[in-house]
Amino acid sequence: MSDIYQHAKELDEQFHMHTYARKPVMFVTGEGMRLYDDDGREYLDFVSGIGVINLGHSHPAPVKAACEQMAKLTHVTNLYYVEHRSELAADLVKLFGGGAKAFFCNSGTEATEGAIKLARKWATEHKAAHARTIVTAWHSFHGRTLAALAATGQPSKQDAFKPLPAGFAHVSLNDMEALDAAVDENVCAVMLEPVQGEGGVHPCTPEYLAAVRALCDERGVLLIMDEVQCGLYRTGYPFAHQGLGVKPDIMTLAKALANGLPIGAILASDAVAASFAPGDHGSTFAGGPVVCAAARATLKAMAELDLGARALELGAYFAESLGRIAQQTGAISDIRCAGLMLAIDLVEPRAAQVAVELLGAGVLVNNIGTHTIRFLPPLVCTTLEIDTLCEHLHTILVKEPS
Repeated sequence: MSDIYQHAKELDEQFHMHTYARKPVMFVTGEGMRLYDDDGREYLDFVSGIGVINLGHSHPAPVKAACEQMAKLTHVTNLYYVEHRSELAADLVKLFGGGAKAFFCNSGTEATEGAIKLARKWATEHKAAHARTIVTAWHSFHGRTLAALAATGQPSKQDAFKPLPAGFAHVSLNDMEALDAAVDENVCAVMLEPVQGEGGVHPCTPEYLAAVRALCDERGVLLIMDEVQCGLYRTGYPFAHQGLGVKPDIMTLAKALANGLPIGAILASDAVAASFAPGDHGSTFAGGPVVCAAARATLKAMAELDLGARALELGAYFAESLGRIAQQTGAISDIRCAGLMLAIDLVEPRAAQVAVELLGAGVLVNNIGTHTIRFLPPLVCTTLEIDTLCEHLHTILVKEPS
């Protein structure tokens, strides 16, 4: 390890709150699928900042846009107009299919919080004052602030922070009977990830989402889609719900929107968005000209590179390659794929160790719990990089667990 790494590690241990179990590597540069550490070693990135760097590291389009805008103007309060914010809103509404308005924030968690507030404000005006409950799915992940954490269907992430805000209920994903029982007169919205990311890449079925949409319409509640991780071409479509044939009333975005710069967004139908009045919601830094310029450049580059089609093609190739490893090793019990959003379940509880061994081989992956490994490569990856990962994975899985 270099002196740079050791110095950073010592400072981190002394001055940072220990909320992350950091891996023993320090990255200093990146390009496309590749990261380079302080010793110049190359790594293939199959995490992409947990689904953030869809264009690959250091893509010139958002870098150029952000640098040019930063040299002109970095920040102005949202009380005034700035370049790129309204244009970005128009770009997103067009991708969404029209008939909507956008609000910008700084992260996926903030987008969740804003969606919760909007749903409850809408219910106050159009439903009933007591209609405050939002129904979400078990194993979902919606963020780490208290309300977003309460919405998250993972008790292991919640227990240390109770009491959490009230007004949330959880049901099993793809279980229409459970959802039907949960949506009563106290419910204002159902919030789902079209593909659960942190839960281990579990997609909603098209039939389920169609039934959810019909139930929401019948009972007069809103449908919120959390597309923070699965949106922006990762599943092959601008937004994952489009591939499933259902349009939400509210949608949340973040992660890949500016290819690494912090920005989130809420999109809502015109009728629902009208419930927000001046002063109802806001953010000091959100929708600034730098991140909006980068986001516009990111969206343009993703469309020009046809990354949606690429995600579908390479996702299928990746899943087939993982399937061969499963047959040859007997070490994989399940494979799940939605474009370039994939996960495998291992027969043995060795996911963390496999991730460590892959890191040693120069490949970054993300283990979830004891059995699951998740793959979220940049959408610019190639079959060559997928083959390299699979070769290393096969070698590791045929070994006896340590």
